This record gives sequence, C-alpha cells and structure tokens, in this order.
Amino acid sequence: MNVLIVEDELHTASLLQEIIEQDGDFIVTQKLESIRETVQYLSKYQQNLDLLFFDIELADGRSFEIFKHIDVIVPIVFCTAYDDYTLQAIKNNGIDYVLKPFKEGEIHDALRKYKKLLANLNRKTSAPIHISTEQEKPFQRNFLTQYREKTIVKGVEEIALFYVESEAVYLYTFKGEKFPLFKKLEYIESVCNPGQFFRINRQMLINRSAVMGFEPYFNRKIILQLNFKFDDKVIVSRLKVSAFKNWLEQ
Repeated sequence: MNVLIVEDELHTASLLQEIIEQDGDFIVTQKLESIRETVQYLSKYQQNLDLLFFDIELADGRSFEIFKHIDVIVPIVFCTAYDDYTLQAIKNNGIDYVLKPFKEGEIHDALRKYKKLLANLNRKTSAPIHISTEQEKPFQRNFLTQYREKTIVKGVEEIALFYVESEAVYLYTFKGEKFPLFKKLEYIESVCNPGQFFRINRQMLINRSAVMGFEPYFNRKIILQLNFKFDDKVIVSRLKVSAFKNWLEQ
C-alpha cells in the first residue's frame, strides 16, 4: 500500500518512513515538506495513494489548509507536537492522532488500525456485490515507449524490470533492451500486477520471472541473481527483504 508523508522536519520524515516500511504491506512513495507541493502532488497522484501521514504545523502553514485547495479522500494519520487539533483532524479524514516525539509502536498501531478499517470496509461492501466477485482489478498489459521517432509497444511479459536512472524511468526487457518511460515509478507500480512485479527498493520494480536466486549483501540487504544480463547490482533494500522472500514463495 502506498503512503505519502507530509513533514517539514527531514529527520522526522526519514525516521517515519523507516518505521512505516518495517511493515512489508506499506511503501512510502514520497516525502513532502509544504502545503503547496502537497496540493500539487495530490492533484496528480491521490488515486494511487492508500494512506497519508500529515504533520500539522508546516513551514508555510497548517496542513489543514490543504483541504481548502483539494478534496482529500485518503485516510490520514496526523503526527504532531500539538494536542490542540484533535477534533479538526477527525473532521479532515483523520483515523489516528500521534503526538511527537512518537514511539515506533505508536506508528505500527496506526498502521494496524488502518488495516482493520480497510478489512472491515471490504467485508461490508463485498456481500451486496457478490455476483461480481470474480472480476479482478484490470492491470496494465502493455506500455508505450519511444525508439528514435517511433512509438513501440512492450507487453509486460517482455519486461524484466523498471528502474529509475538520473530521475528518469526506464523499462528493461529480457532481451537486454532499454527504453524510456514518461511515467513515475509509483504510477507503474500501481498498474502492474503485484503478483508479478515487486518494488525491491526506491529505484526498481522487478518481474518475478527475472529472479533466479539471491545471496546476502551488506547491512542485511540481499543481492539478486537474474536470468538475463544486467550491468548494475540489483539489491533488495533491508526493509523489503522479508516481504520480498514471502512474495517469491507465493
């Protein structure tokens, strides 16, 4: 599940990301610092987000200002040093209110609370639409890319991995071909079948069929052996290792 952090203290934002991503069900797609950039980001990517973590006092105002500019429909956990805004937080999609300095367990409690709410909602909405339970989320089957002046189509079965290089996103095929994609990696992750593709770190989304094996790497990370030639090391971040292993066994 995709998480957005809005926090103007960089150390706090990084710590919060590390704690959240200890739960393999969540990945932080972006960390933002201001009202302005949050409104811009949500206007483009809100449909791909599952949970938000908002500080209240930001450098350019209180995060409640965000709701005046955009209709926020994603649940929010408010993390703040102030206990004066609880009621206002509840009125603005708040599902939890965590006071700074927060403890690791409090963040995990908030994540568990979100999961319970989500599970309960799914349970209540599944019965009336029982006739359509066989329908599945339509995942993207092809990607358009460019080669010189031509637009070409690449099916997902041809794609070994997606990765970020110099802030641009590329797809890499099992044949060793490299093509640019004019989309964010977060978007690509949201439209790919999670049973086939896994986000192993912030820069790479890999196809299950590309993985032959793995071995230990520094700082409790693992490095993958692939069944095609790829020049760079393909490393699973430390916080993703457990979820990645479970994913491979599914």
